[in-house]
Amino acid sequence: MIDDKLSDVEEAVRKAAAAEILPRYRQLAAHEIVEKTGPHDLVTIADRQAEEHLTASLTRLLPGSVVVGEEAVHEDPAVYEALRGDAPVWIVDPVDGTRQFVRGEAGFCTLVALAHRGEVLASWTYAPVLDEMAVAVRGGGARLNGEVLRAGVPGSGATLRIATSHPDFSSERQKAALLGLNVKGVDARPCGSAGLEYLAVARGDLDAVAFSWELAWDHAAGLLLVGEAGGAHATVAGEPFRLTGGNALPFTAARDAATVARVVGLLGGSAA
Repeated sequence: MIDDKLSDVEEAVRKAAAAEILPRYRQLAAHEIVEKTGPHDLVTIADRQAEEHLTASLTRLLPGSVVVGEEAVHEDPAVYEALRGDAPVWIVDPVDGTRQFVRGEAGFCTLVALAHRGEVLASWTYAPVLDEMAVAVRGGGARLNGEVLRAGVPGSGATLRIATSHPDFSSERQKAALLGLNVKGVDARPCGSAGLEYLAVARGDLDAVAFSWELAWDHAAGLLLVGEAGGAHATVAGEPFRLTGGNALPFTAARDAATVARVVGLLGGSAA
């Protein structure tokens, strides 16, 4: 469906960032930043314009496809239902790490994934300031700037490095589960851009992530990227993460299956 369009999608992502995001990097006016649900949930003119740009270019590349974008769903939650339909779906997070973008930091990215009937087929993770483009294809591996990505495995006896959900996005039960990571031998810290945390796992710079929310635009690209780099994932119930929702949370993605099982156990679940 997409093999012959991989480079075209990459070009579309780069063009959207060049046209709508980078010109506003460290140039945002106060009126161009809006709180959606609170101070930790921001949207900027760059988010909105980049999503509009990608919606036009991606659907043109694949006629009959639809887009589930973070900002479109905020305006109309019914848009999310396209994930359960029969049409190919582009899942778009135009600026993943908006808080970092607003602060003028480099740690944000644009996330695009192509899914069909609940399965992610390909993904693009682009950090424009860092000039890093990670591409994953189901069954075809993962690459960062053209170089093969291998997650590897954590060193024997090494401290497990994990990025976790911000408490503001977790229920009391989920917070309690995440507290299971506060043990000897684990270094858990709040996550930044979810997309870049997944990339860190895929390149072996981070051992795992543990998240308590399931919005597809935050996870679709990264889960495929980690999987194609040799990693694995599971929910606290020991089940695969479902793109369409209804997952037992928290869930984890890690460099290898053994680390997934260890993290799920610490979260109070079972990977059996």
